[in-house]
Amino acid sequence: MILGRPDPLRVEFHLLDRQIVDVEGEPVGKVDDIELARNPDGTYRITALLVGQYVLGQRIGGLLGRVVCWLAAHLGGGQTEPLRITYEHVKQVSSHVTLSLRAEVLEVPPLENWLRRKVIGRIPGAGHAGG
Repeated sequence: MILGRPDPLRVEFHLLDRQIVDVEGEPVGKVDDIELARNPDGTYRITALLVGQYVLGQRIGGLLGRVVCWLAAHLGGGQTEPLRITYEHVKQVSSHVTLSLRAEVLEVPPLENWLRRKVIGRIPGAGHAGG
């Protein structure tokens, strides 16, 4: 492992669909897709983690993917841009992805806000998670 990251890093095994937590262990979301950039030598490097139901639908593809994209766009107020977390903020990759920053500095995707307000917020005791 280099810098808390598996070497070699396998995107489909180590990143996709993994829970993302901030530096204090608070959940941020799941890795729905990644952004790549091509190096001059022809290899690729990860530049960002992408979080959001619309980008997940694009990754899934097919009829199910189109339905997920449609729901994300309509319930999210037409917003289709994912939350983009630059890979330089990834502190560690293990059973989950740990960031080197706090969740408060990240923008919450519109669909996530809608789900929190309309669904999760209406569940008795949802605002009082405890151990």
